[in-house]
Amino acid sequence: MSNNPQFIELKSVVDQEEHDFADMQQRHFKVRAQMALENDTLRKSFRGASDFLMGKRKAVFPDSDELEALRDRGEAARQRSLSKLPELLEQLERSLTANGVHVHWAETAEQANDVIHKILERRNARTVVKGKSMVSEEIELNHYLEQHGIECLESDMGEYLVQLGKETPSHIIMPAIHKNKEQIARLMHTRATTPDGEAVPYTEDVDDLIGNARAILREKFRTADAGISGVNMAIAETGTLLLVENEGNGRMCTTVPPVHIAITGIEKVVEKLTDVPELLTLLPRSATGQIITTYVNMISGPRKEGELDGPDEVHLVLLDNGRSRMFNHPELKQTLQCIRCGACMNHCPVYARVGGHAYGSTYPGPIGQVVTPQLSSAGGLAENGDMINACSLNGACGEACPVRIPLPDLIRNLRAEAVKPHRNVGVGDERVPGAGTQRHLTEALIWKGWSTVHKVPFLYRFSTNALAMGRGLMPSKIGPWTETRSTPKPAAKNLHQLARAAGIPDQPDD
Repeated sequence: MSNNPQFIELKSVVDQEEHDFADMQQRHFKVRAQMALENDTLRKSFRGASDFLMGKRKAVFPDSDELEALRDRGEAARQRSLSKLPELLEQLERSLTANGVHVHWAETAEQANDVIHKILERRNARTVVKGKSMVSEEIELNHYLEQHGIECLESDMGEYLVQLGKETPSHIIMPAIHKNKEQIARLMHTRATTPDGEAVPYTEDVDDLIGNARAILREKFRTADAGISGVNMAIAETGTLLLVENEGNGRMCTTVPPVHIAITGIEKVVEKLTDVPELLTLLPRSATGQIITTYVNMISGPRKEGELDGPDEVHLVLLDNGRSRMFNHPELKQTLQCIRCGACMNHCPVYARVGGHAYGSTYPGPIGQVVTPQLSSAGGLAENGDMINACSLNGACGEACPVRIPLPDLIRNLRAEAVKPHRNVGVGDERVPGAGTQRHLTEALIWKGWSTVHKVPFLYRFSTNALAMGRGLMPSKIGPWTETRSTPKPAAKNLHQLARAAGIPDQPDD
């Protein structure tokens, strides 16, 4: 098959796409964004997907009053759980342990990877199937296990595709949203193999593409030594792990292999089972415009005597990775309310134009701009300072958030923390990593001068008169401002002069 001219041609295209992605990820944020803007196929994919998802969400929330009331209840449920987070985590551990689930705590991404690796090593597991989990992407679990000789295969269709392409997800709900069916067809044909070891036949029929992937994954589910999944909600009252999905792969990962390892951030805990209906109503409707997902899995322990399916062992890894610091920060605590629906991305005009890969992070879009700088493993504001400026502050993300996270306010807060002097933001360990690292003396002096001019009436009048008189001397290029904007030019007459010409007398200075 490798000598087939069509195969060779398609493989070269896929190899080039992989190279382009790797090259993009090595670039600076502004360069990545520009590369995305110049990719017409990418922009068309994201614009079409965003419009489709916004339309679906609007259709399932026809009554605006009902939506706002539901958002109020969802916000209250998340805030109620966060207000008791330390106590609920302890209760969750007790409840899960009583149900036969092994609970592990990980402060860092490295610790989480090590915990999971040790579980797999103890079971001599060499092959793993994994359901969708953004936390596992956050800690780069696949790469870690691969380096230790363990195959970890993604089983969510979108995740499977980006894994084949050696990429990362571009959306937290729809990982392969950036690919069209022609790109997927090429990828499946040149990178995937059937259980018999043959290349997957080339087809652009969506049903056939899904059927081919299903045939490959079914065999992997049957033979895997362990399954790994994420968690949408961890219910402290009952010791239940709740997962929502549409493909059935999550159910296969958590029931077929002899070991199930779930991993989640500590913020996913909810207090009671009665909190679930409100959040479960908001999550799928906000994410994909569905009334409910195809599967809602509720796992409360390993297989018991007399039961026909389920794993012999169930483990839960609770990850911190900076979440405790978020919890203790007076303004940024609301970050932890997120239920990972992706609605903020779908409604963000910036994300719709540059896509998820331009952000260079596990969590892109508005929520990514807030979450990423606060994660211990992400480099803080020092490495993500430009990301937080990828926002026009239009407010669409805050209006779309089902649990009312004030994303524009949090983005502004992080921008302020990035440039405050002496990195004196927050107290103790609660300050955001890299606070103050985006401060530049020249910029600070310019804004200090601007502030002074606008506070002193004499300086304001003098400066506006001077600008009007010297308008012809304005340079054609003003640094980054004119890279994407026209050069501003002062008016021939300032406001006071225009007022006097209209017969309006000057007002005395206060």
